[in-house]
Amino acid sequence: MKNIIGLLLLSFLFSCKTGVQKKETKPNILLIVIDDLGYADFSPFADYDRSISTPNITRLGESGTVFTQAYVTAPVCSPSRAGLLTGKNQFRWDKPASWGPGLPDSVKTIAEYLKEAGYATARIGKNDLGRNFHKNDVREYPLKHGYDEFLGFSAHAHDYWLNSQEIKDRTPDPYGTSALLGPLMHNMGEKSYEEGYLTDIFTDESIDYIKQERDRPFFLTLSYSAVHHLIHEVPKKYLDKYDVKEIPNYDPDNMEAFGKHKPGSYSAYYDKYSRIGAIQHEDLRKYYLANLNCLDDNIGRVLDALKEQGLERETLIVFISDNGGSPLTGANNRPLTGGKYSLWEGGIRVPLAISWPGTIAAGKVQNDYVSALDIVPTLVEITGSKITDPTIDGISLFRPEPDRLLVWKWQKTWAVRKGDWKLTNTNENHWKSEPSAQYIKPIRDDLSLKLFDLFKDPGERIDLSAEHPEKVKELEDAYKAWIEANVMK
Repeated sequence: MKNIIGLLLLSFLFSCKTGVQKKETKPNILLIVIDDLGYADFSPFADYDRSISTPNITRLGESGTVFTQAYVTAPVCSPSRAGLLTGKNQFRWDKPASWGPGLPDSVKTIAEYLKEAGYATARIGKNDLGRNFHKNDVREYPLKHGYDEFLGFSAHAHDYWLNSQEIKDRTPDPYGTSALLGPLMHNMGEKSYEEGYLTDIFTDESIDYIKQERDRPFFLTLSYSAVHHLIHEVPKKYLDKYDVKEIPNYDPDNMEAFGKHKPGSYSAYYDKYSRIGAIQHEDLRKYYLANLNCLDDNIGRVLDALKEQGLERETLIVFISDNGGSPLTGANNRPLTGGKYSLWEGGIRVPLAISWPGTIAAGKVQNDYVSALDIVPTLVEITGSKITDPTIDGISLFRPEPDRLLVWKWQKTWAVRKGDWKLTNTNENHWKSEPSAQYIKPIRDDLSLKLFDLFKDPGERIDLSAEHPEKVKELEDAYKAWIEANVMK
């Protein structure tokens, strides 16, 4: 009875805000997480880059509500995904604000909340919380934080083509870099694929999961590794479409040593093709477009499967990128400055859409700023459950607060937003090579305080700190007070 009342209340809220029909049953939930998608490479936005081809992502946006000012909690995947998974700023427990926050036993996940609400839970794709990679007996592994089933990899990245036991056995360092190759982790074992493309595999397995008969709703996290490196690894028909050549896959018997890497190492291959150099600027963007086009076709297959199963109007879909587009893949974050690796808007403002045909308004654009932190409380609320944890940082996506305080901490840099104002000490960081041609260079590259009016200047081109010292002090004090009150000592 309590859950039904909660659902009715939420349906009333939707009706008041969107004029839609109320629902009295729990929806299936599909959370689609994309890796390193550029802000301008999201076709539901009005001012998207017309060079992309993503009709299915467009279709997803048109069926729901699109958020133009959505933020993640970090500019790289591991901490960002920890925040998304828990509804909490991950630097609450990871004081250094590192690449690898991990997942403490004391912090509850969205999968655990939804499992308690009666959902079957599964994760397919990338699992990355920055610690304890390749292990299935640790808290960071999906089966240890609320998922009933998992198929994918536990690391920053995985080769798109090489997913077999045979290639792992031939490779001197299958786990020798931030990316790996070989069989995928499957529940408490492994699953080898002698052929197939990783994005297709994740889609095939997700469709199989959707088609399963069950007597309860499902929560599926479909966490694609596209459009992360290695960006050139794309099926030939997409390479032909964008007029770029095939680059030979890694072969441990046909590799030269590169720098510190030993002959035949996967690390050498990955390092060579994850920076500007072996692939130059014009072709890099083309490989990215090909990879994104393939991803879009796969998302279309998932949407079609939901429709074919009669689940289109019974499934809520959330679509989000884990951080801003990478400066090393050809992603386009226009008009935002910077990208992945930094707290400029290009690193932390991301595409977000939520769709539930017949319940959530279609074709709506929400311009109030929101956070990936809000996904946990929103989905829990939709199930009719309640979060009682006072340290949850997210709020409902459907009730944004115009003057809400958002804070970020990333290594030695930090940022704070309240209303239209953002204060940050962030500097330039495009990591290990020159950035791609789409990258918008910051106005300053130092750790000084910089103040921006994001309503007038979303690209952070005009530093107003000298003109508004009182605003600088207000926001700096608000950031310090939040850190003092909430970060683990």
